[in-house]
Parts: sequence; structure tokens; C-alpha cells
Amino acid sequence: MNPYEARIAAFYAAFRELDAASMKAAYAPGARFRDPVFCLSGRDEIGAMWAMLAQATARQGRDVWRLDCSDIAADASHGRAHWEARYRFPASGREVHNIVEASFSFDASGLIVTHSDRFDFWRWSRQALGPAGAALGWTPWLRHKVQSQAAARLKTYRERSEPTTSADGRSG
Repeated sequence: MNPYEARIAAFYAAFRELDAASMKAAYAPGARFRDPVFCLSGRDEIGAMWAMLAQATARQGRDVWRLDCSDIAADASHGRAHWEARYRFPASGREVHNIVEASFSFDASGLIVTHSDRFDFWRWSRQALGPAGAALGWTPWLRHKVQSQAAARLKTYRERSEPTTSADGRSG
């Protein structure tokens, strides 16, 4: 396993343990993340998303939480992995089995610069949202609504969990 494949494997090992701090540390400061729900810029914003999701998963109960990762391949510039997560969706309490294809790019020091996760949003919405997801999951309207709600939750999470800095540079 080369160092880039090891980076991806370590990232998913941390994810399996819901270790958001280790996941955040895998990203370069100016990293970008995209999936059907989130479009994020910067290690802090991406790290906050993983922390929010890890906390929500832990709160919903580890009894159904499972993450499997396979097909890791990478070189000095790009990588990919297949991962599957089983969890309870916080908003509905419904169990979800999400199947994801991930792609990465790295900087010269091996940190993740871009991370893109692709999954079938309609399949996900049918599981996470039930009948509403089955009826509307294919529509841009529902995707936009889920994206907006997720962005609002992340904003609130960051406001509550990250220290603020005053104009004179002191944390408060």
C-alpha cells in the first residue's frame, strides 16, 4: 500500500470510529468537499461537517452504525475508494444503507485537496425520508431542500461548537 492509499485507508478507519478530528487532519487547509448534499471549502468547514455527522451518528446509537471500505487505489495525485455506511438517519430515525464512490486528489505532502462522494440521492432519500423521499427524491426541489437544511444545520453546529474570535483576536 503506497502512502496515498494509506491516507485513504486511515481516513476511513477514523470514519469507522467516528473520529472526526483525525478525518479533519487528513485534509489540506484549502481542501474542497462535494457530495449530493454538501459543497464545502476549507479544512475547518469540512471537519465541522464530519464532526456534526459523527455526533449525530453516535447520538442515534452505534447499534446500527457500520462502515465498510474497499477498492482503495491511489497515486501521488489522485485516489478513489468504494464505501458503504449503515446508520440511522437523525431526522427520521430510519435506517439507511448508503453506497458511495469517492474520489480524491492530494497535495505534495499527501493531504486531501479535493474529495468528491457520489451516491444515488433518490435511493438515499427513499431510505432516509421514507414515502416523501420515494415520491420526491428524484426532483431537484427535494435535493435543494435537503441541501439547504443540511447547510443550516452545519451553520448552527459551527456557531455552537467553534470558539469565536473577537475583533482584538481573543477567543470567547
